[in-house]
Order: sequence, then structure tokens, then C-alpha cells
Amino acid sequence: MTTRSDLPGTYVFDGPSGRRGRPLNRMLQSLRTEGARADFRADEAAYCLRFELSAEQTTAVLERDWQAMLDLGGSIFYIYKLAMMDGRSMQYLGGVFTGMTEAEFTAAMAAGGRTDV
Repeated sequence: MTTRSDLPGTYVFDGPSGRRGRPLNRMLQSLRTEGARADFRADEAAYCLRFELSAEQTTAVLERDWQAMLDLGGSIFYIYKLAMMDGRSMQYLGGVFTGMTEAEFTAAMAAGGRTDV
């Protein structure tokens, strides 16, 4: 029997993911205000420390390792806030998470969605 966490090619954000990613998601959510974004831009590592991110979460944020942020419990909705600060689109993130370029992902969505899953 396939469980929700065993769906190939599908990232399931569940309770354990939420608990693991809580500091990361709190930090990313805070970026909704201009003052927070200015503080983050001034010293990203110090800003991460303020929210008690793990070393792995901090590295993922500093290196913009989007997949690692998901793997470490990040919510796509909060990760997207950081991506927007970097001028990235949701289609860019979709491409990263599916192994496609932004253009390939956009074309796949315009054609009705992925057919490889």
C-alpha cells in the first residue's frame, strides 16, 4: 500500500515536515515586511541565527539551495517569499523542483501539466 509520503516525485508537507521546518518557515514568513527584508539583506547569516535555524537550514538559505529547503521542512509558500526577493518566479522554483528549466516548466504547464508522473 502506498502512503502519502511514498508518492514518487511528490513532496508531501506533513506534520513531521512542519515541525522540522518550523524555524526555517518562521524566518521565511518574517520576510513579508520591508524592514525584515532589509535586515535579512544586511546580514543573511545573522538573520538566520535570530530564528535559530539549524546549520543545514542556514546553509540552504545562504546558498539558495531550494530543494534542500524543502527537504529540511520548508513550506513552498514561505520559500517562495525568499525566491521573490531574489527576483525568481514560481515557475523557476517549479523547474528547480522538477529538474526542468524555467522555460521548460512554463511550457509544460501551458501544455496542460506534467505527463511524466
